[in-house]
Amino acid sequence: MSNVKVGLVQMSCVADKQANLEKAIREVRVAAAKGAQIVCLQELFTSLYFCDVEDYDNFKLAEPIPGPSTETLQSVAKELGVVIIASLFEKRAEGLYHNTTAIIDADGSYLGKYRKMHIPDDPAYYEKFYFTPGDLGYKVFKTKFATIGILICWDQWYPEASRITALMGAEIMFYPTAIGWATDQDEETNKDQYNAWQTIQRSHAVANGVPVVSVNRVGFEQDGAMKFWGGSFVTNAQGKLMYLGSHEDEETVVVDIDKNESDFFRMHWPFLRDRRIDSYQPITKRFIDED
Repeated sequence: MSNVKVGLVQMSCVADKQANLEKAIREVRVAAAKGAQIVCLQELFTSLYFCDVEDYDNFKLAEPIPGPSTETLQSVAKELGVVIIASLFEKRAEGLYHNTTAIIDADGSYLGKYRKMHIPDDPAYYEKFYFTPGDLGYKVFKTKFATIGILICWDQWYPEASRITALMGAEIMFYPTAIGWATDQDEETNKDQYNAWQTIQRSHAVANGVPVVSVNRVGFEQDGAMKFWGGSFVTNAQGKLMYLGSHEDEETVVVDIDKNESDFFRMHWPFLRDRRIDSYQPITKRFIDED
């Protein structure tokens, strides 16, 4: 199968976990009705973005994976015949938690999970308080419609992560994400931040010859102090924008991706072929100096 129809669900969230899950399922149905074969939900879609504060009560939002949410989504995936990419707060064991994405195939089977590797600790993004860094490594999943690579939010800044995922055979790379603007920022700073975010991910598509799908939340949270900037997008394997979402509105859209383009662009722009893998050993150092 050359062409794959990918659904993106860009939505706002509320404090009620069950309400968010039900809303996401409604939008998965909307995407499926529009022809989507793979539907990607945003990062931590069952809750508000709780990492703006360090609060032990927020650990109550976590659940095992597989667990209640994945079981519900498995039924939906099987009913609709779609792949679902579901970013959830994972409770692995007592006192051990991860930011994790579960992959559910179109027949309702649970294919596995990817645990976020890069964990931020920035103002209003205190993820290291909650999440243990992923220990499953980078992952690809062979779904009914495509072999997909999954990375999560902060992973999006790291070309090493996207490169390894592409080298493992990802035909499409997905980034569930949650990022926004502080509402007291000026517009020029907002624009620069968004452009940096989009540019780094489009560069992963160009460098690897792989389409990239980035799905972000939207809406005001943190008592109005944060505006999640939406702006979800899809690029083809040359980094061309195929879809660009609103900064303001909830959207559920379906974008057609031609997997055969990867072969074409990799032949004509052979960045992957021309890598000097014999020269890259120093990249495993923290910094290249005498210490």
